[in-house]
Amino acid sequence: MTSAQPTTNPTVEPEAELLRRVGLLRPSLTPAESKVADVVLAAPAWVLRSALSAVAARAGVSDPTVIRFCRSLGLDGYQTFRLRLAQSLATGATFLHRDIAATDSPAELTSKVFQRATRTLQDVAGQIPAERIETAVAMIAHARRVEFYGLGSSGIVAADARHKFFRLGLQAMSYSDSHLHAMAATMLGRGDVVVAISSTGRTIDLMSSVEIARDAGASIIGIVPPGSPIAKLCEVPLEISVDEDTDVYTPMTTRLAQLTLIDVLSIGVALKLGPSLTARLERARDSLMAKRFGERE
Repeated sequence: MTSAQPTTNPTVEPEAELLRRVGLLRPSLTPAESKVADVVLAAPAWVLRSALSAVAARAGVSDPTVIRFCRSLGLDGYQTFRLRLAQSLATGATFLHRDIAATDSPAELTSKVFQRATRTLQDVAGQIPAERIETAVAMIAHARRVEFYGLGSSGIVAADARHKFFRLGLQAMSYSDSHLHAMAATMLGRGDVVVAISSTGRTIDLMSSVEIARDAGASIIGIVPPGSPIAKLCEVPLEISVDEDTDVYTPMTTRLAQLTLIDVLSIGVALKLGPSLTARLERARDSLMAKRFGERE
């Protein structure tokens, strides 16, 4: 009599393919297990730091269903699943954007990224009190010098801001190197304005430069998350709350919100400067026309 062969679990794909495997297997899962799959695909970073019972509650299923879901993937339990998920997040597409699943088509990718960006800008539009915008605009318009500090992706926003305000005729500068903005901060004084830009609001080097600038007498405007350490150092915190975990995901919608707020400030300053700005902008436009193909006479 031959002994029965032991049942083997389905072969588990490499760790980086775990989320793709969840997406591919979802149609073959039970309805209850599919609910768990939906939670995993929608919020993998949240699942990674959540207990089994929390995942079950969010999916609206029992704890044993979560375990059965893991076994359907060929894994022996929830802890092993979380380990594989951590490895997947370290290299997978979801590390770039919270809404993106590894199985998304180019059309789905495009739709999700644009929808997230649109929702973010709509949400942020009503978060900042109008009087804070008005105060920040007045501070920049009357500043002797305005400097924009940011690191990483926020440094790119700082550079964009410098370009916009420079074209308005302001003495504007930006720094995205921690050593440079620390040195620049020591040279500021009363009448100068620093705009500190940060996705997290708790970058140590940026906090240090803001403190140096403030101690030197400069006024501080912050484009930062609410209640963050840098926000507490600012005279005028322009606090934006974006539903994006920048500790896990590459800042994308946060950057868009920052750039849009810079646009709001630059347009506000332009309006405040009034007719005196018009001739200056016309001269700047004329100087650029000759540098564009097809614009020479």
